[in-house]
Amino acid sequence: MRSFQHPQTLDPVPGDVVASLRRIDRAAGAEGGYTDQLPQLLDALREQARVESITASSAIEGVVVDDARVPRLVSGVPGVFRNRSEAEFAGYSRALDYLNQQDPGELSVGLVLHLHRLLFAFTEDRGGHFKRDDNLVVDRLPDGSHEVRFEPVSAAETPFFMEELVARSVAALGQDEVHPLIVTAAFALDFLCIHPFGDGNGRVARLATSYLMGRTGYGVGRYVSLEQLIYNTKDDYYGALGASTIGWFDDGHHDLWPWARYLLGRVGDAYGRFGQRIAAGTSGGTKQDRVRDFVLLHAPATFTIAEIRRAVPGVSDNTIRIVLGELKEKGSITNDGSGRGAAWHRL
Repeated sequence: MRSFQHPQTLDPVPGDVVASLRRIDRAAGAEGGYTDQLPQLLDALREQARVESITASSAIEGVVVDDARVPRLVSGVPGVFRNRSEAEFAGYSRALDYLNQQDPGELSVGLVLHLHRLLFAFTEDRGGHFKRDDNLVVDRLPDGSHEVRFEPVSAAETPFFMEELVARSVAALGQDEVHPLIVTAAFALDFLCIHPFGDGNGRVARLATSYLMGRTGYGVGRYVSLEQLIYNTKDDYYGALGASTIGWFDDGHHDLWPWARYLLGRVGDAYGRFGQRIAAGTSGGTKQDRVRDFVLLHAPATFTIAEIRRAVPGVSDNTIRIVLGELKEKGSITNDGSGRGAAWHRL
């Protein structure tokens, strides 16, 4: 809400942010060319990104489940839950699938509440309602103590603030004067400052971010998990949010750009990975050739089997291990430890 109250919050846009937006727009323009040409590859990427998004966005909030249980929990028929974490994990799957499987229409308070309801659909307390008591956002310090980061909008004021936030966001998107990704960043920041729910604020914010991006033409989150990229940089995620929160409660005199830079950085990373995965999936040759090309030409200096699996969908772990073994014998790569989580290094 408050990011939209003062014109100077959104304008002028810093030069480095403008440059990031241009790079993202170029990548987004190329995205549409693949949808008809590579349906099987995109289907594989879509399912992979779906599972990663559910897993990573849940893990950011400390909701972690046994790997062996993940396929059942994201299947749509999760069965009996062993604990609350599994129930919330399955709920995130239901909320994400709702966004992916139909057009839920224009952003509304009702949509936000429905996402929250789906997120907690399998828990005893359910969801779909704003907080009933005031809450605090706290940081857990290394010594185990807690420190209050900020005091969100009161429970009594939350419905008004949410109505205003949605109305201003929809108006900004309709006027087409502010780049839609900046509007999305502002919405997410304001949402998290309002902190409208007793639990699930971060997860609903990330769901809404993916929804707004897709609705405004930035659908890369369907093929590369934005939530996974956030999880991989979660210290920066919290740092950027913290920097942009300062002053938000003083009539909106805050700096949106630390948070916007962070979010745009992850969107740019997602498009970069999407391009790599398309290149790996269309490079021709055998599956072993595709794995070899990714490891030698596209993988970061340090990587894991999971990263190869994400980059080259449709290739078994056994094939990946065969290629890694050959490259290790040739002296092209080395590794620390063994198993699925082992780190590999390109020499």
